Order: sequence, then structure tokens, then C-alpha cells
Amino acid sequence: MRKLIPPEGPKYHRLRDFLRNLPSSAAQLELHFGQVIGIIFNELPKSAYLHRAWWANDSKHVQGAAWLAAGWETSDV
Repeated sequence: MRKLIPPEGPKYHRLRDFLRNLPSSAAQLELHFGQVIGIIFNELPKSAYLHRAWWANDSKHVQGAAWLAAGWETSDV
């Protein structure tokens, strides 16, 4: 079994950086839960699986602030 080693800093900064580094031609992106886990090197909380609201485009929550800071919004979760 491989062990996830979390990177330095807040866990959703890796997601923000991943999204920022996508080519400007990328207008849409589909990520599955496992892909997000791989990007952040951490598990998602249960609420991410159970509640659509966790994925809201709300900068008051660290995860939403991450993708909004990268210029992305969620849809069709």
C-alpha cells in the first residue's frame, strides 16, 4: 500500500496550482474524486461525497477559494 505524503502548506493550494497551470485553451475540465485526491495528496472529507454544497463556488470555504483563485468554477457535480 502506498502512503500519501501531504505537501507543505494548505492542502487545496495544490488544486489551485494544478488548475492555474492548465493551458488557457482548456475551457472545461472533468475531474473524478480520485483525481482530486491525487492532486491534493489527501482524502476528501465525507461531505465532499455527500453534499453538492461542498462543491459550491464559494470563496468563504478553502476548497472553493482554491478553484476560484485559479479562475475556475464548478458545475455538474
